[in-house]
Amino acid sequence: MIRRSFALAASLFLIGTLAACGTATPYQPILKHSAVAGGYSDTQIEPGRYRVSFSGNTLTSRETVETYLLYRAAELTVEAGFDHFTLVNRATDKTSMARIQSVSPYYVYGMGYWSPTWHYYGSRYGWRNLDPWQTGPVFDNSLDVTSVEKFTATAEILVGKGPKSAEDPAQFDARAVLEKVGPKLQRPVDGRVR
Repeated sequence: MIRRSFALAASLFLIGTLAACGTATPYQPILKHSAVAGGYSDTQIEPGRYRVSFSGNTLTSRETVETYLLYRAAELTVEAGFDHFTLVNRATDKTSMARIQSVSPYYVYGMGYWSPTWHYYGSRYGWRNLDPWQTGPVFDNSLDVTSVEKFTATAEILVGKGPKSAEDPAQFDARAVLEKVGPKLQRPVDGRVR
């Protein structure tokens, strides 16, 4: 009975963990113990000038990261008591990573605990498992390699009062950005993303 209860608890934990991993970064501040990695951060450089950034996880598109950056800049502008902001410097960095193997925990019947297993693809053998209870070739001439990307957008903004300049395309009306972009944001609710 205790083993079944433990197995059920471990299964529910794993499902929750996998669900969090399968979600794009919501609009949130960067937190160390967040269910989903990534979010925004900002720093005041001097009066009227801020550095704003938004980092996404591997499921967050470049467009989403850049949109969330603009929203945070608008939100910060209004919070500071200003009306518009100007993008002074803006950049989006891409980090590419190669995943050579994946880890999938499984329940070993009768053993009462979880253990990792590694899956790899070998041209001569097809998909193979490598775990403490099975044997097989560890390295093969070809492994399944998956490339993933993460984006981080950063900008320096200058904030100001009054209407924005019609001649400056790098200047944004903060309240207009909040009104237009706000309803499209994906926000976390009680540790879950909605």
